[in-house]
Amino acid sequence: MSGAWLGIGTGARRARAFPDFEQIRRPVSKGGAQFHQQGILCSILLSYADIDTAPLIPPPTRPGNPRAAAQAAPDPCYESRNKGTVIGESFGLQSAAMRTLYHYPLSPPSRRVRVALAEKGLEFESQLEQPWRRRPEFLALNPAGEVPVLVEDDGTVVIGAAVAEYLEEIHPKPPLLPADAKGRAEVRRLVQWFESKFDREVTENLVGEKVIKRVSALGQPSGLAIRAGLANIHYHLDYITFLAERRTWLAGEAFSHADIAAGTQLSAVDYCGLVPWDDYPEAKDWYARIKSRPSFRALLADFVPGVPPPPHYADLDF
Repeated sequence: MSGAWLGIGTGARRARAFPDFEQIRRPVSKGGAQFHQQGILCSILLSYADIDTAPLIPPPTRPGNPRAAAQAAPDPCYESRNKGTVIGESFGLQSAAMRTLYHYPLSPPSRRVRVALAEKGLEFESQLEQPWRRRPEFLALNPAGEVPVLVEDDGTVVIGAAVAEYLEEIHPKPPLLPADAKGRAEVRRLVQWFESKFDREVTENLVGEKVIKRVSALGQPSGLAIRAGLANIHYHLDYITFLAERRTWLAGEAFSHADIAAGTQLSAVDYCGLVPWDDYPEAKDWYARIKSRPSFRALLADFVPGVPPPPHYADLDF
């Protein structure tokens, strides 16, 4: 293939939730998994006085999700990707020269790229990809076997977290990063928080166990991991609440990749009906604003055969 190849692998409630920083940091061993008092999310305790500069604390370990290179049974959503059926964007397949996005519908990083493309008004061909199938054709694009992968019409291949940055550079309008260096650093810090920490502590434990293992036939869900994910989501929602109470959007005055990263992680978990929205009204109001954006509509239309979302998933007035 010609072209370049780019890529890189709240008030009283919070006072009750975080009564003692040192107590929360003490690890407790349960069944081989390391938890923390009040849940494993100790590093949510960024300085509430200065969230822009406070360092992150490395998270504890969690039970691993087995990865298999063996071929799994075909997934109906993969086999029907070109038939205009139930999953993916409302963009029909275009000419061979159009940019193509390889993605999986419940992959939050893929969802972030889909939203960014829609925000910038960029058309693309949607190519559904099951990473666990390890297709040779897909591995030729990304040897890591992970989504998202964007292939431009000139053959340029952009992989993973680099896709959003690449789009921002070549299509800067409308901007999804602030103009100033400090603002960009804060957006990138929050993107890293949600696409690394939230994903590891919540999404992998809930979406990975309850949906991905089911459709990939890679094993039985781990009750321990699911319980950890259900515990951890509360502390992340507390953090989102803290940010939403103090800023118009999570990283500042403007909608940015920070909101998209957080929103797409939560949307994948919400597909499973596991976000306790009623306990976090400020976080719910923030998510409702994201959910109402036209760029988010395609995500709300996603459907995994055999694993339907709850009724409120696509409801803007949830």
